[in-house]
Formats: sequence, structure tokens, C-alpha cells
Amino acid sequence: MKKILSMMALATALASCSRENPFLQEWNTPYGIPPFDKIELNDYIPALKAGIEQQNAEVEAILANPEAPTFDNVIGAYEHSGEILSKVVGVLFNLSETDNSPEMEAIMDEALPLLTEHDNSLSMNPDLYAKVKAVYDADQSGLTREQQMVLKKHYEGFTRSGIGLPAAEQEEMKEINLKLAAAQQKFGNNLLAENNAFKEKFGIPISSYTTEMTTCADRDRREAMFRAYSSRGNNGGELDNNALCLEILRLRARKAEMLGFPNFAAYQLDNKMAKDPVTVDTFLAKIMGPAVEKAKREVYDMQQMMDADVAAGLLPAGSRIQPWDWFYYAEKVRAAKYALDESQTAPYFKLENVRDGVFKTAEKVYGIQIEPLEGIQVYHPEVEVFKVSDADGSLLGIFLTDYLPRSSKRGGAWMNNFRDQYIDAKGTDVRPIIVNVCNMTPPTEDKPSLITIDGVQTLYHEFGHALHGLLTKCTYPSVSGTAVARDFVETFSQFNENWAFQPEILALYARHYQTGEMIPDSLVAKINNALKFNQGFMTTELCAASILDMKWHELTAAQLADVDVEAFEKKACAEMGLIDEIIPRYRTTYFNHIFNSGYSAGYYSYLWAEVLDKDAFEHFQQEGLYNPAVANAFRRILLEKGGSEEPMTLYREFRGGDPDPDALLRARGLME
Repeated sequence: MKKILSMMALATALASCSRENPFLQEWNTPYGIPPFDKIELNDYIPALKAGIEQQNAEVEAILANPEAPTFDNVIGAYEHSGEILSKVVGVLFNLSETDNSPEMEAIMDEALPLLTEHDNSLSMNPDLYAKVKAVYDADQSGLTREQQMVLKKHYEGFTRSGIGLPAAEQEEMKEINLKLAAAQQKFGNNLLAENNAFKEKFGIPISSYTTEMTTCADRDRREAMFRAYSSRGNNGGELDNNALCLEILRLRARKAEMLGFPNFAAYQLDNKMAKDPVTVDTFLAKIMGPAVEKAKREVYDMQQMMDADVAAGLLPAGSRIQPWDWFYYAEKVRAAKYALDESQTAPYFKLENVRDGVFKTAEKVYGIQIEPLEGIQVYHPEVEVFKVSDADGSLLGIFLTDYLPRSSKRGGAWMNNFRDQYIDAKGTDVRPIIVNVCNMTPPTEDKPSLITIDGVQTLYHEFGHALHGLLTKCTYPSVSGTAVARDFVETFSQFNENWAFQPEILALYARHYQTGEMIPDSLVAKINNALKFNQGFMTTELCAASILDMKWHELTAAQLADVDVEAFEKKACAEMGLIDEIIPRYRTTYFNHIFNSGYSAGYYSYLWAEVLDKDAFEHFQQEGLYNPAVANAFRRILLEKGGSEEPMTLYREFRGGDPDPDALLRARGLME
């Protein structure tokens, strides 16, 4: 009877929606790309509610099955549930970050509680947990390794959600999850508004901050920009994030405490490669020391440049390097040491050419094919669509690019899935639809988008994530592609950066935007000689942000009862040995990674994964950069497997042993 009622509720929900709601129709579009031209703002919530009803009915069918619980009739059936919901969430979450608006914010404000309540209802469902536990406790020898990993993920998902808590605490946990979803969304909205205010004040998008700080000779303007940039979310008023940060931290700490962990960092790391906070803290400390020492030497070199400006009467006597001087004087040092500055390289890095280079690199290394698709409906006119095929012509996936900044798009760069890869119930290999979103230097009236060396690395980085999603060959969506441990996922994005400035690769794409002239060998040599330049600063600011993240999430609920954000951050920076000339890459009130993007107690992942990526690339260098056997092994063992095996098991299979922890220090020039 319960199943019949649920099916009736689903039918009612579907009937209440317009028959033309695109989320409730089959997508008879090329390659199943979302019909963006047909999706309207008022489609999301009705479709979301219908999707929730659909999945609830499917879960109740699992529970009503009188047969003994098996992987197929419990875990497999659950993996294939929620088709409508997946379609809605895939579009909604991406467009809320790329095409935000007050109307979209209102939709998200309504959608997040619905989704959180739905997730709570599933993760706290005792009958569903009993079925999952029965499968988990049974003999698993007949399961494939991927099935064992999927089963483990679902079982741990229940236990980590609080299914074992008393009823009253389960209700408290549900309330915590709802409050967290709302607070995190508010944090992101505030930051987007602060980013747009920065643009209004200084006339440049937040994504151009580093470029402007590098080229701006007006020191007063640099200081003003630095102070505005570094105080985002910390200016009082309705956009201030201080109270939100503490609310999020306290809720997380309480959640961890309820689940038996001393703090949220311990909870987060329990199912990651690092396993515990002590391991992460020790890892970061080993990097921070050499990084700061290198940074101090960089300050000395920059001070010599500043002293020359003082002697020339350009600055007052006694001027010292300040945080707002770093990019500007670092560029002067780079020009002097390597005869290299961005004005030399930028003409060879036209955005479209670099994108083509990213594609050609993947084609050269992995033997795949990438071609543009014309006439496809997209969610914004700047978005382009590409078909990615294997060497035999079989479809690997669809790839979208959204590279330019706009006021409706949050800052930074990322990869998202509109559709995951998996094998459906009919045995069809459903290939993924993936997007890379960036905020590259926009074109002007007289110049195309010419990007920086860092911008080139960003395009390669994000396409590394895309390759992880495009090349995956898994059966179940919960482990396909980038659905891996947080401190493993950046391995593949960072690994892809290693190709960007290889001479053979530069020859594929680096051509002058006006003359078509290939980048000269002399400039290639300068770029590669300068790649380790300023790594003291780059590593220190990254490591400082990682340590700050850990220090916040290692606090207990009691310790968070009376904390001042600025005072805590200042103390943390002093304890980690951060020098006055550098601030963390992200200060607390605009640290979107840890307060709204899933990297809480996980920002260290970039450095952790870099050990793996640099060690892997050393293997390529030893065996031949374009050795097909090595590339095929990297693809087959690592890129294709997703989360279907433990990360270190996969890595050891590829490398033949553990990674060398010093690979990162060597690559960054921090080891003499």
C-alpha cells in the first residue's frame, strides 16, 4: 500500500507540472545535452519536487522487495534511482554559479532546503540502512572490486550521516544540515556581491586582480586594491561573512562531536588518504619551512628593486616591500633574472589557441580526438561545445567551455558534470557531459583574450579534471570520474599542468595572435627557466591557507564558543611562521573553498596531490615523455578507474611503489 501511495504522489507531482517542463521530458537533443533554450527559471522547483518524489518511490520499491538483500536489488537499484533529480541538480548547480541572479538566488534558497531534507530522509532511513548493512555484512567475495567500493561508500555514508544516533540527535543532525546548507549558500552569495563591488570600484573583474597588481606602477592604487581584495567579506554590513564563518564552523564542530570525533578535521579526514589531522599538519609543516625560507630570499631580491626606485626618486626613503608590492616587484625581478615579462608571452597565448593546445596535448598523449560541435543550444552565448572521441571513434563524452568572466559568475575556475558517466540498467554506457568554467582575461575592442602564464596553467589544470571525468570507465555513478577522495582528485588536474610548457607542446599552440609566428625557442627557454621563479611566495601563500583551514577545523565546539575571526587568523599566521609580506592565498572571510565548495579541512589536498602528480611526471620523464605505454598505463590504471579502488592502491599499481615525498619540493625548487 505504501508503494502505491508513493507512486500516486509521484503521478500527482508530475501532473502538477507543466507537460512542457523540460526536466520531465526525454531529452531528444544531440548527445543528451540539456535543452538549455527550453529551460526556464520556473521549471526548477516543480521538477525538483517531482524528482524527489520519483526517488522516494524508487527507494520504497527497494524496501518493499521481499527478496533477501543483495548488491543488485539494494545498492545497484539505489545507484540507478533519482534520474529526474540528477538532471535538475546537474543544470541548477552549474547555472547558479555561472549565471546567477536575484531570481536564481531565490530558487537556490528554496531548492537547498528541499534537497537537504531529502538527503536527510535517505541518510537517516533506518529501513534502507538495514538493507545496506545486510549487504555489507554478507560475504562480499562474489562482488567485483568496484562493487565492493560502491558498497563501502554507501555504508560509510550512512554511518557518517548519524544513522546510529538516538532519535533526538538524528533530528538535531538534520537541523544542522539544513542550517549549514543555508549558511554556505549565503556565504557564496555575499562573496559574489563583494567581487562585483570590487569591479565597480576599480573597473576590473576580480579575476584580473593579479594581472593588475603585476603591471600597475601606481603604488597607492595597488595598496587600495590589495586592501579591498583582502577584506572581502570583512567590511561590516549585510555582506559581512564573519558571523557566517563562525556559524558554519560551530555547526560542523557540533556535527563531528555528535559522531564521536574530536573536531571536524578528524571527521573529514577519516575517509581520506591522509586519514587524520596529525598527518596533514606534519605534511604541511615540512613544506612551510622551506617555502618561507625561499620567500625571504625573494623578498631580499625585490627589496633591491625597490631600493633602486627609491634612489631614482620614485618612492620615499625607507620604503619597504609590503603585500601590495609583491606581484609588481616580483615581475621586475623576473624580468631582470630571466629577461621575461608577461608582455612578451601574452601575444602568444591567445585564449582560443591555448584551448586548442590543451586539446592537442590530450590527443598527443592519450590518442583521443576532440572536435567542435556546431548548432548546439548552450546556457550562455560564450559557451562552446566539443565532442570527445576515442582513437577508434567511439564517444567518450561532451565537453563545454565557459572561459570569460561576467558579473553573474563566481570567481575562480572549476569543472562540473552536467551528467556523470555510468552503465545504466539496460547496459548502456552513458557518457558524461562536462564543463570547464574559468575567468580568463576578457578581450578588448582591439585585442582578443590574451592570457597569462598562470592562465595557461589554469586551462591545463581544469582540463585535467575534465579528462578524469571524460576518460572514466566505471559502472556506477557514485565512483565514476572525479568521485574520488578529495585529497586524490587534484592529482589529475595538477598532473595535466606539467604538459603546458613542454617545447613540443608549445609548438602545437603558441602562435602570435597577429602574425601567426610560432613562439621563438628563446622565449620558450625563458618560460621554462622561470617556472620555478617566485615559488617561495606561491608555496607559502598556498600552504598558509591550507594551515589556516586546518586550524579552524581543528577547533572544538567549546573552543569556537567565543572566537574573533581576525584575532584567530592573526595568531594562526604568526604560529605558522608566515612573514609580513605575504597573506594566506585566501583569508577566512573569502575562503570559498572551505566555506562553500567542499574543501573544508581539505585545502591541503592541492599540495598532497602534487606529491603524486610530480612523482608521476618524473616517471614519464624517466621513461619518455610521449611513451605510449606509460601514457596508456596512466589512463587505464588511474584516469579510467575513478573511485573504484583505493587511491594508493591505484597509484602503486601505476608507479610500482610509493610516491617520493620530495618530488613536490624538487618541482617547486624548494630543495637545493
